[in-house]
Amino acid sequence: MTGAIMGKDELERRSVHRLARGGLTAFILYSAGVGLAYFSQLLIARFVGVDAYGIYAYAAAWVIVLAYVSALGFDVALLRFLPAYEAERAWPLFRGVIQYAERRALAVSIVVMLAGAGVVLVRDVSTQLRDTFLIGLLLVPVLALLWIRSSIVRAFGGVLWAVAPNRLMRDGILVSLVALATMALGWRLEAFTVMQLTLVGGVVALFFATLGMRKLRPDFVDGVVPAYDAAAWRRAALPLVIMAAAEALLNRTGVIVLGWFGDTRAAGIYSLAFNMAFVVALPRVAINTLFAPTIAGLFARNEHDMLRSLIATTARWSMIASGLIGTAIFVLAEPLFFWFGPGYEAGIPALRILLVGQMMTAAAGSQLHVMTMTGHEPNAAVLLVSSAVGNVAVSAGLISLFGVNGAAIGTAATLIVWNLAMAVFLWRRLSLTPNMLATFRLGLAKTRQILAHRA
Repeated sequence: MTGAIMGKDELERRSVHRLARGGLTAFILYSAGVGLAYFSQLLIARFVGVDAYGIYAYAAAWVIVLAYVSALGFDVALLRFLPAYEAERAWPLFRGVIQYAERRALAVSIVVMLAGAGVVLVRDVSTQLRDTFLIGLLLVPVLALLWIRSSIVRAFGGVLWAVAPNRLMRDGILVSLVALATMALGWRLEAFTVMQLTLVGGVVALFFATLGMRKLRPDFVDGVVPAYDAAAWRRAALPLVIMAAAEALLNRTGVIVLGWFGDTRAAGIYSLAFNMAFVVALPRVAINTLFAPTIAGLFARNEHDMLRSLIATTARWSMIASGLIGTAIFVLAEPLFFWFGPGYEAGIPALRILLVGQMMTAAAGSQLHVMTMTGHEPNAAVLLVSSAVGNVAVSAGLISLFGVNGAAIGTAATLIVWNLAMAVFLWRRLSLTPNMLATFRLGLAKTRQILAHRA
């Protein structure tokens, strides 16, 4: 009996250590990517000024949401289908799903791009906003294909080839071009110019992702006649695209609503505040990169005790790391904003509001991944879409009263309510508590076991 217990404890300890090593690697990669993204936003905000940055941020928010819609969920679904087909040696389906995903995403993104251009041309907007949007819409198919091909490369086993173009190269090129244009050439950048540079970075990143895909693709697949199981692929991808678009909208609601009301200056201020606050989510995102498949494996083997232990451990890591980062940014909010130049200081209260929401969300742990990896994707999609729609409604009302701070209050409150709803669902359906409460429950259970053993 004792040996069995020791074996189980040893297995749990090794799983935790494996998660720690993988989480650290992912943390370093995502830290570099977020660092570049943050630095690129700093340069853009500093050199173009608050008004031009607001126009750029508003257009970019729409571009990201539309690109997620255009990817049709295949940027995630391919990570499920390709390894399964490889294991089954179903090479016709292996090649077919790649072609199907790319062709459908490209077709949808072109339709979205043309429809978006029509809306922009019909609406009465400024010339700079119109030109920035028209250039930005060209990014929609580029980003959709970039994400899909990065997922294909990941499925082929090329982690670096998958992460570098999307996470590092795209923003790295933008940073370099902005620095070259402003510091070396002395250009005064407008919003549409920055969007052009963003498009260049996206195209180059797509080129290298495509190069990685061709380099790592198995040679024998080229001679295989593709087969198609379109109905199964659509069923699997539909909830994923809904969730991806809803999450993108949830994160950019404040920017989109402020810009839609015509206050692009406030949209830029809020965008900067949100980007700074989102750094707090970095530890949770990094941990999730390895924790997601671990959840699925433990749940499939009915190892619920180990699953609860890992949930508690990762929630504790996430809360501690995010708390330290969030506290530092909260204290340094004023000097950080003043680095961006005059006009941005109005976002300091919004940043602190968003930091509170992000830190409370981090303490909840990996709840969305727990739901999606245990077969509850439809329920996760319903909660996420409801939260995104609710955030739009609440933020619109609060923005009319409090401006930028209203957008921050709406988003922070929505994040907290969304995580509470997921916690209730997981507790009722799976008897899991994927947040810091799991730590106290696990500790109480172990204490009871020790007392019972001594008795």
